[in-house]
Amino acid sequence: MSSENGQAGGGAEGAPPEQLAFIRESVRKAKAPKAKPRTWRGAALAKELPVARVLVDKGVLHLDRYFDYAVPEELDADAQPGVRVRVRFGAGRHRVREGRREGGGLIDGFLVERVAESDYSGPLAALAQVVSPERVLSEELLGLARAVADRYAGGLADVLQLAVPPRSARAEQRPSPEPLPVPAAPEAGSWGRYERGAAFLESLALGGAPRAVWNALPGPEWSEELARAVVATLASGRGALVVLPDGRAVARVDAALTSLMGEGRHAVLTADAGPEKRYREWLAVRRGSVRAVVGTRAAMFAPVQDLGLVALWDDGDDSHSELHAPQPHAREVLLLRAAQDKCGFLLGSWSCTVEAAQLVESGWARPLVAGREQVRGAAPLVRTVGDGDLARDEAARAARLPTLAWQAVREGLRHGPVLVQVPRRGYVPRMACANCRAPARCRHCSGPLEAQGSGADLRCGWCGRDEGAWHCPECGGFRLRAQVVGARRTAEELGRAFPAVPVRTSGREHVLDTVPGTPSLVVSTPGAEPVAEGGYAAALLLDGWAMLGRPDLRAGEDALRRWIAAASLVRPQRGGGTVVVVAEPTLRPVQALVRWDPVGHAVRELAERAELGFPPVSRMASVAGPGEAVAEFLRAVELPPEAQVLGPVPVPVTAVGRPRRVGAPPPGEHWERALIRVPPGRGAALAAALKAAQAARMARGSGSGSGAGGGGGEAVVRVRMDPPDIG
Repeated sequence: MSSENGQAGGGAEGAPPEQLAFIRESVRKAKAPKAKPRTWRGAALAKELPVARVLVDKGVLHLDRYFDYAVPEELDADAQPGVRVRVRFGAGRHRVREGRREGGGLIDGFLVERVAESDYSGPLAALAQVVSPERVLSEELLGLARAVADRYAGGLADVLQLAVPPRSARAEQRPSPEPLPVPAAPEAGSWGRYERGAAFLESLALGGAPRAVWNALPGPEWSEELARAVVATLASGRGALVVLPDGRAVARVDAALTSLMGEGRHAVLTADAGPEKRYREWLAVRRGSVRAVVGTRAAMFAPVQDLGLVALWDDGDDSHSELHAPQPHAREVLLLRAAQDKCGFLLGSWSCTVEAAQLVESGWARPLVAGREQVRGAAPLVRTVGDGDLARDEAARAARLPTLAWQAVREGLRHGPVLVQVPRRGYVPRMACANCRAPARCRHCSGPLEAQGSGADLRCGWCGRDEGAWHCPECGGFRLRAQVVGARRTAEELGRAFPAVPVRTSGREHVLDTVPGTPSLVVSTPGAEPVAEGGYAAALLLDGWAMLGRPDLRAGEDALRRWIAAASLVRPQRGGGTVVVVAEPTLRPVQALVRWDPVGHAVRELAERAELGFPPVSRMASVAGPGEAVAEFLRAVELPPEAQVLGPVPVPVTAVGRPRRVGAPPPGEHWERALIRVPPGRGAALAAALKAAQAARMARGSGSGSGAGGGGGEAVVRVRMDPPDIG
């Protein structure tokens, strides 16, 4: 046996002196006391700023504040403001060992700041862990999240869940690319079609902060125009953020930006990208590698550095309203960002919402529109078919489609595809005057009147008052109507009438992005219309009363928005493009479509809402839940003296086995809803009062505002600021 083999098999006794010394040192260190993992019992604290203020991710309103924790010396370097941490929460005062509070469960949180002393007089628990040294929460993002939480009567932790995507360790380990040089300012391009379009682009390129409400001309150029606004902002050395309603719109703007600037200059943030890819793109923006972001509503909180422009396309789309608490709207978030960062603002759409008109009316933003000659040259010819036409039309009574519609389809199929827009099922018509079609509204609060069962009695959908002697204030009529008039068998009838033409459908289950420019029939629900190569030759907008008769304050505005979105995909009138809308021609939204004047419609709607005290001139909140719980909440809340409570009124019961809408009561439960309205300037006071009452209720364990029951197992009360559907 060699000497080497003997040393290998002889253990520590045969080891050389150097190895014995190493073993003794290891044993000596092993016997030294160590801090207990996750409690850091006995561990020394950081020498400077030993207290960390942490926002814990509990998601309950009565804990919507910061909590102080001790910073162990070993975590001092990584425990910087903005990092993710884990802390023990819920430890009692009696569980104190060696100056540290112990116990409680481990929860996630964000380290907000480091301070020298704590306002809390007792012993502090220690930070359990710094999850990652990546500083994901900046001061700007924290301030924005706090402003959103205050506006919507929500918790800061809930907003940050929307603002900061879940962590991916693999994405954090990968370095972000180096930022590319600033691109050159773009040419005005199709922005020259608008009266102040070129000046808007020039202001962005020179570092200005213009604010505009943009009424886009019909056609596919809107995506390139948005991209040019982004490039102009980047040319000034600043960042840009664009929020769009869906992935199809994001893909179009993404392609336009790539065509103008090339790859690697912008990030795409959508939920469809997957957690790791989305977090990697988000980190590139947070680190400053990319200064332009395009995405859906999840991108409204994107941490773009040195923000120079925020842009939103089609703010009337339902997709811009967040489904999770506190349910902010992308338009309001971007307005807060524009005010906070003093950057440019661009609100664009083919149509115009009342909120957009209010921004212009107040002088906060300037209109960005084209002249009437440009509008006439880009818009298709719009023709109407009303109830009188249907009654006189023998073909319409037999086939449920008017002759004018058949002629438009037949002529359009000679030159290309034809779009047929059909409303989704489930629209419930509201009551209206049978003579002039004016909506039937309550004399007390101007809410919509609803028929009670099959009888003639009416009741207000807002305040619940009965109306037994209604008459129309417009024409003096006494008769009401609620039925839908128009064609109902759309795709089947058209398919049988044109058997040699392919029929494509686009809807909730299967949404098409594009269709070829060859003759075909494309039947689509609103919002799912595919883009046709070269534009559609014609379009039919059917069942107009199904959208105009919805029991909603913005039914007319929404119907016009959906009609104009579909008609904007049709070729201009000089190219033979024709649109036929089946709706009463005398109605204001139909007339606005014929004249292609969505801005004028929005301005008139805004004036009427201001006269009646409707949003957005006023601020409104809804309180929904079981009747006793809603009544208890209304008794407890300290509302501003100007507040007006409407209701409560019953909420439609969700049938068992049917799909449940967001915010609807659980299947089979009978809920009530009250609306609270305040005049302009009192929205912040209303939100603060509702938040305080909800926080007190949750602290008592009486229920949860997020829909998950409270600690006491009692009834849930849901509070929502600026509800999108108020009747």
